[in-house]
Amino acid sequence: MLRCGKFELALTRPLVMGIVNLTPDSFSGDGLATDTERAIAHARRQIEAGADLIDLGAESSRPGAVPTTESEELRRLMPVLAALGDCGVPISVDTYKPGVMRAALAQGASMINDIYALQMPGAMAAVADSDCAVCLMHMRGAPLTMQEQPAYGDVTAEVQAFLRTRVALAREAGIASNRLLLDPGFGFGKTLEHNLELLRRFAELAFDDLPMLAGISRKSMLGAITARAVEKRLAASITAALLAAQRGARVLRVHDVAETRDALAIWRSIDAS
Repeated sequence: MLRCGKFELALTRPLVMGIVNLTPDSFSGDGLATDTERAIAHARRQIEAGADLIDLGAESSRPGAVPTTESEELRRLMPVLAALGDCGVPISVDTYKPGVMRAALAQGASMINDIYALQMPGAMAAVADSDCAVCLMHMRGAPLTMQEQPAYGDVTAEVQAFLRTRVALAREAGIASNRLLLDPGFGFGKTLEHNLELLRRFAELAFDDLPMLAGISRKSMLGAITARAVEKRLAASITAALLAAQRGARVLRVHDVAETRDALAIWRSIDAS
């Protein structure tokens, strides 16, 4: 069970987290920073399609992205978050800034999804005393420079070691284990070979019965394999999500909710028969 604000999420099946990008420069081409009403409508369509959670991101973390100011991030985020207060599913906010975390939680966010795994000064304290879930992600470097020759000895072991350290510090700060979700950070400071190794050995990343999230949807690793443009990576995204689920992912962060749920339904039906 994952404690997620006022929600308790059973993890007996993989949950589908729908992505809503509130940025003008999303790598996937679906940024909605300039149109709050479209962003709200998009989130509601994802919920109707079966999303178990919604993840709002108001700052791009694509490779080479330049940081967004806190005021601009809040300007993009808060109207959408406020409008979704009655949507019936947990709302996650993708941010690493403590000020944004506090504002989002005050507005009713149920999860903080942090690409820096609460390493920014004040981030741990911003979430420790709440009841929100926290997703801790591995990233080598920062979005602006993370793809400049990333190197590992054993990427799976090093990613897990980082996550173990962050979990230990989160627990010391008072964040209970049932509030934690872990993300190996596909595409964040990793080459194609690193990403494939992490997916191949995804089951080995888990520890202490903590749930794992996989976010591979539309990413460049899929384009490198298929030679498909970002808008033509639906089949590859569904395949990657299914492979991650088969290897133990409990949350799948995706752009295409209905199609992912259909794939998971077929897999579960075969598994149950």
